[in-house]
Amino acid sequence: MLVSAKEMLTKAKAGKYAVGQFNINNLEWTKSILLTAEELKSPVILGVSEGAGKYMCGYKTVVGMVNGMLEELNITVPVALHLDHGSYEGAKACIEAGFSSIMFDGSHYPIEENVEKTKELVAICEEKGLSIEAEVGSIGGEEDGVVGAGECADPNECKMIADLGVTMLAAGIGNIHGKYPDNWEGLSFETLDAVQQKTGDMPLVLHGGTGIPEDMIQKAISLGVSKINVNTECQLSFAEATRKYIEAGKDLEGKGFDPRKLLAPGADAIKATVKEKMELFGSVGKA
Repeated sequence: MLVSAKEMLTKAKAGKYAVGQFNINNLEWTKSILLTAEELKSPVILGVSEGAGKYMCGYKTVVGMVNGMLEELNITVPVALHLDHGSYEGAKACIEAGFSSIMFDGSHYPIEENVEKTKELVAICEEKGLSIEAEVGSIGGEEDGVVGAGECADPNECKMIADLGVTMLAAGIGNIHGKYPDNWEGLSFETLDAVQQKTGDMPLVLHGGTGIPEDMIQKAISLGVSKINVNTECQLSFAEATRKYIEAGKDLEGKGFDPRKLLAPGADAIKATVKEKMELFGSVGKA
């Protein structure tokens, strides 16, 4: 059964580790992530962007697929199904479809409008027992059409949003989506520390987990980050493994490709990536 992310993130904040959010795009990705989480006894958050939701036929289809897998695969670890970088309308649609957690990304609005819309969604999520993530300060780069300039969050604005009763807060600290450029200046731990001082026990979220050096990941966790999002690294590992399989011509045999065999190397690559990240984040055995 899907659960809110609240309990797993509260435990992570207190225990100084982070729960991984791994975005899903199809059945193979979802299955790989769930099996790895179960093997490592790690809580996990399945992230779904609005673009990925549309690709997978809609939010109700995603909910049905994930719920079916939880039952058929006998998954016992806590699993939250979470809308990633959701719009106001998208958040409401995912609540209606049966997601157990949502993110409303109001960072592109003036802070007053971000507060207003977040407050309304917090009330709905509280009534339904769902967790909700908000964002202050945009995350750099582009993910599914969501573009951010990489602004560092204002700690006082973070407190305004946190005080609304959100479950977790994503604060821009110089992190970006996608691959980090060679001239990236690194995370602003000064900003992160200031945000934690203002928000206290609120679990903080680090987007753009791909490519951040391990020492920066560990320091971010020590400063209150309790959820780390990984998407690009799974995309890259899946694509590379699939490319190598095709180039090797292992499934030609004059009959074309068997899609189940074609996708298997990519699915295995995602398992390896998820395992590596869960070990790095310290969530293994925390279910």
